[in-house]
Amino acid sequence: MIDHVGFPVSDYTRAKAFYEQALAPLGYSLIMKVTADQTESGSPAAGFGASGKPDFWIGGEGGLAYPLHVAIVAGDRASVDAFHRAALAVGGKDNGAPGLRPHYHPNYYGAFVLDPDGHNIEAVCHAG
Repeated sequence: MIDHVGFPVSDYTRAKAFYEQALAPLGYSLIMKVTADQTESGSPAAGFGASGKPDFWIGGEGGLAYPLHVAIVAGDRASVDAFHRAALAVGGKDNGAPGLRPHYHPNYYGAFVLDPDGHNIEAVCHAG
């Protein structure tokens, strides 16, 4: 299951305003903003979603650091670790070892790899 997806935008302020209005009829709203110092790109990011969970992300002023970011739900932390090892074994590049990312929430446990095309692929477990 896809946990969330993100992509770069050329004008963060414009895109954020656009998505706030365009996604509202779908029940989506701005759930979370991440500051520039908390992203790989050094640019802010905005997460939209419904029911309190951001699952649609945009990154600004040059965007997220990668052409595309996709996070896939893992059932447990051991699966996140196994994903990271498997991806590296088949040529993926490490982009963040398995571990907690408490700036998202206290139990956010993820690992990041770059695929052969430079897309940032993540496995994430939200359980404690």
